[in-house]
Amino acid sequence: MSTWAIGDLQGCFDPLEALLERCGFDRRRDRLWFVGDLVNRGPKSLETLRFVRDLGDAAVTVLGNHDLSLLMIAAGHGKQHRLDTFHHVLHAPDRDELLAWLRERPMMHVEGEFAMVHAGLLPQWDVVQAMLLAREVEDALRGPQHDEFMHRMWGSEPAAWSDTLTGWDRLRVIVNALTRMRFCTPAGHMEFFSKGSPEEPPPGHLPWFDVEAARWRTHTVVCGHWSALGYRRAANLIALDSGCLWGGELTAVRLEDHAVVQVPCERCARF
Repeated sequence: MSTWAIGDLQGCFDPLEALLERCGFDRRRDRLWFVGDLVNRGPKSLETLRFVRDLGDAAVTVLGNHDLSLLMIAAGHGKQHRLDTFHHVLHAPDRDELLAWLRERPMMHVEGEFAMVHAGLLPQWDVVQAMLLAREVEDALRGPQHDEFMHRMWGSEPAAWSDTLTGWDRLRVIVNALTRMRFCTPAGHMEFFSKGSPEEPPPGHLPWFDVEAARWRTHTVVCGHWSALGYRRAANLIALDSGCLWGGELTAVRLEDHAVVQVPCERCARF
């Protein structure tokens, strides 16, 4: 049995099919881990959602910011971006079933030495605390106030974690760390506007995974979200967003032995 962790798809379904063929994936024995952002900006979000859902127990996926954006727009909150491409999902005959399945996906998955999230973990959080906080968001997504949560989920403030946070502010910080973060201060104050190279951080900040005293370092974090970072393997980190959407590559790493498989991608972001 092999476990393949795969980077951001964002509706790039054709490269996924090519990648799985290269990996020799067999759904009867192998498992796939998806780091989130199954949908949006690429051309085949609907096909991607249907395929991953139909894998059943052979696939684990965590939610990314684009997946949450789809759920938010479907619930009637926020505005679609001119580059969004999930309209096929919103008008599909199985829309409700797909959205219900997506809303049930976890924010974080931990297994053995690996902890998978879409974007990152704040330095104050150990993996146990991060999992508990992720479950708070999952409960909000699935609970009776999920519509109100969708209305209040988006936003960049507060930008730092505190154990005293409550209510929507608390949930918003958790969402932002798990699905949007790239840079933070050593104390965990997040910055959401810089998307470039990790070698060019905003003043006073550094890539979230470079905070040496981070408490999550008992595990290896498997993540995506940051196409300018590309595929990177470092101490306690496997980063998998190698920019398939932008004409880069789609990357898979076999967690058992860290073998890497990549396929080239045609640029499919809409302008």
